[in-house]
Amino acid sequence: MLELLRYIPQIPHPTPLLFIHGAWHGAWCWAEYFLPYFEQQGFAAYALSLRGHGKSTPQKLRWVSIWDYVADVRQQVEIIEQEAQHPPVLIGHSMGGYIVQKYLERYDAPAGVLLASIPVMGTLPFFLRFFRRYPLAFLKSGLLMKGYSLVEDVERAHALFFSAHMPFEQVKQYHTKIQDESFRLVFDSALLNRPNPKRVKPVPILVLAAANDQIFSVKEQMATAKAYHTEAVVLADTAHDVMLEPNWQAAADHILTFIHNLPM
Repeated sequence: MLELLRYIPQIPHPTPLLFIHGAWHGAWCWAEYFLPYFEQQGFAAYALSLRGHGKSTPQKLRWVSIWDYVADVRQQVEIIEQEAQHPPVLIGHSMGGYIVQKYLERYDAPAGVLLASIPVMGTLPFFLRFFRRYPLAFLKSGLLMKGYSLVEDVERAHALFFSAHMPFEQVKQYHTKIQDESFRLVFDSALLNRPNPKRVKPVPILVLAAANDQIFSVKEQMATAKAYHTEAVVLADTAHDVMLEPNWQAAADHILTFIHNLPM
């Protein structure tokens, strides 16, 4: 069973929203700010925890593929379509943005939002940067074949995910919820199965980049936006975990504007 959080107003907007978390996270990361905020704005807001994440049924993740995660999203999209009588806009953060891109290679959706997403060139540039900065953690992850080894240190997670001014006590609280991740995704996202925009049918896509992102650069986000024939919106003074940053609402409001401008 997959965890699916539901925040639904009394009279929801016709288009529901499905939020897809990134690596090491779960649906909990959207429940902090985004889900209640979008409910207040009149949207049926859903967030799933991918297999083995959050409160979904526990599962060994080592060899889970990108297409396994796409299947999880497809399953929840069908549930939401039955409940809301309309397919949801897909909003993916980091690895979730990668999942959205791969989903759109196979299925239709009203629109997609890529929030500090894995870029179209994949994760190889990030892993090279990570290796130069944290060689021991990188080697440990490879030897143990555990994605968690990359983020197990709370100070390293702070540097990767959050702004320097983010209160460390708050970072520690979030870090207790961070978990292991698929090791196979390293190969899928870096080399074997990178996003392929040429396979995606024309669909409105919003690309949001975090100006202080220590995982995926603004330049990489701009290249992703260009591949989908749009321009990236750069969020000032924001780090990678946009939805948990102090100025999360700036990103949420950009998403709201984008959705309100979609053709009905």
